[in-house]
Amino acid sequence: MRWESWSQFWAMGGYAVYVWGSVGVTALLLALEVLQARWAHRVVLNQLKAEQAVAQLPVEELM
Repeated sequence: MRWESWSQFWAMGGYAVYVWGSVGVTALLLALEVLQARWAHRVVLNQLKAEQAVAQLPVEELM
């Protein structure tokens, strides 16, 4: 496609709602994926820290 002006580019030949809507949904999903990955990483680290803390307790305290 060729655009003569920025307004034609943003209009996307009359399909702007579909094009920019798709771009927006994709960007939102990518951002949510990054946030979910960070959250999962933090959960795993906290689980490992808890397991490590339990492993360092004397045997008498575990019973």
